[in-house]
Amino acid sequence: MNWDWFKKFSKENPKFWENYLSSFETPLNDEKYIVFDCETTGLNSETDRILSIAAVSIKNNQIIVSDFMEIFLQQEVFNSNSVEYHGILKDGKEEKFVEAEAVIQFLKFAKNATLVGHQINFDIEMINEALSRLSLGTLKNQYMDIGLMHQKLIDDTTLESISLDELCNIYKVKKNGRHTASGDAYITAILFLKLKKKLSI
Repeated sequence: MNWDWFKKFSKENPKFWENYLSSFETPLNDEKYIVFDCETTGLNSETDRILSIAAVSIKNNQIIVSDFMEIFLQQEVFNSNSVEYHGILKDGKEEKFVEAEAVIQFLKFAKNATLVGHQINFDIEMINEALSRLSLGTLKNQYMDIGLMHQKLIDDTTLESISLDELCNIYKVKKNGRHTASGDAYITAILFLKLKKKLSI
C-alpha cells in the first residue's frame, strides 16, 4: 500500500492519529500500563529502522497475556550484522507490514496508557522517527524506564545504564525469548512488576 497520500492529498490528520490524540481526553488509567519493545537494525534512530514491535498490557498489577500485540516490518533497511541478535531475516517467514501500518497498530494498542520499557527513550525515539516520516507529531504517552526504577530502588542515580540481562540476574527473572521483541517485552513486564512492588508505586 502506498502511504504517500498522507503528504500529497490530505491536509488534515489521518483518522488513526486523531483517534490516538482523542484518547488523551479521557483520564489516564493508573492501573494500566503498556510494556513494549522494538527490535531494530541498529542503534541510530535517524538511519536505522524498526524490525518488529511487541507490546503487552499490565492491568491491576497483572500481565494480561491475552492483551498482546506483535508485528513485523518490511525491511527497507537491512543490516546483516544485527541478525545474530534478533534473528529476523529480511525474507523470513513472518508476515511483514509497511512501517506506517505497524505504527498504526501500535497506537491503537497503546492509546493513552503509560508506556514501560528498558532504555525506553530509544524505543520511543524510533517510533517518533517513524511518525515523523508520516509527517505526524510525537508520542504523547507518559513513560517509565525499568533501569531508572532500579536506580531509584538502590538510591544510585549515578549508575551507568544497566542491561536487561543484568536486571534479570539481579531480580532472578528467566531470560526466555531474549533478543526478540515479544520476549523482551514480557521479560520487561515481569521486571517492572517486581520493581513496582519494591518501590511501592
